[in-house]
Amino acid sequence: MNTIPLRQTSLRNLHLLLRSAPRFVQDQFRPQSTTPSVNPTEVSHFNALASTWWDPNGSSRLLHLMNPLRHDFIQACHASQPVPPSSSNLKFLDIGCGGGIFAESVARLRSTGSVTAIDPSPEVLAIAKGHARRDPGLQGKLTYLNTSIEGLLPPKSIEEQYDVLSLFEVIEHITHPAEFLDSCTPFVKPGGWVVMSTIARTWASWLTTKVVAEDLIGIVPRGTHDWDKYIDEDELRGHFLKERGWNSPQVMGVVYVPGLGWKKVPCSEKAGNYFFGIRRDE
Repeated sequence: MNTIPLRQTSLRNLHLLLRSAPRFVQDQFRPQSTTPSVNPTEVSHFNALASTWWDPNGSSRLLHLMNPLRHDFIQACHASQPVPPSSSNLKFLDIGCGGGIFAESVARLRSTGSVTAIDPSPEVLAIAKGHARRDPGLQGKLTYLNTSIEGLLPPKSIEEQYDVLSLFEVIEHITHPAEFLDSCTPFVKPGGWVVMSTIARTWASWLTTKVVAEDLIGIVPRGTHDWDKYIDEDELRGHFLKERGWNSPQVMGVVYVPGLGWKKVPCSEKAGNYFFGIRRDE
């Protein structure tokens, strides 16, 4: 009996299945990478936008408008805990910090003890450092590092871990998100949070973020997003909850309304932009 056609058919069917499967599922079938999570194409794209990062009407305008909701979401995550964290000396690790919009703002809070902000782009990080030097109050409280998460030494103790690890508008630019998130885990202290904002992989998000925002209106630079890299909320939830160690997932859907900015919209996480947070077990 000739088994070659059957074997070829099976392999072809498996390939088609994996192409249509959620990306976190696809990751489990790929060899584990030993290279950093940084995508050179993504870095090159954001390098080109570096000079306009702090222009509130420039290419990063939507990030400036979204920043207050980042703080609202973190506060909501902390408020959901049985015992909210201390209101002082919180440690933040901001991954993919870009020009420092969130990093600077969180470093100015009284409840923040320190912020370590990392980014693989030297051009963008130079903009972040230059802008931070304008505020003497940030010295000693905000540290920028030109590196990826793989380039950071893992913490040796709870004291070296972080209360909040933020991934704002980052995960949808990562080639292997499951592996990347696993690399982040050691940096979160027991009781600490991973918080992020990203985009659901739906036809609605393709229409709004690719066709309208990038191609028609141009409020987002063309090529910023790859729809195939978008991640649904249930994929993130499933990734963290598949093993013990994480609990209390939080989600908040948001919608951009022209002329009004970003607004919280219940259940909109199923269609487009959303915030996701999850707490590491005590």
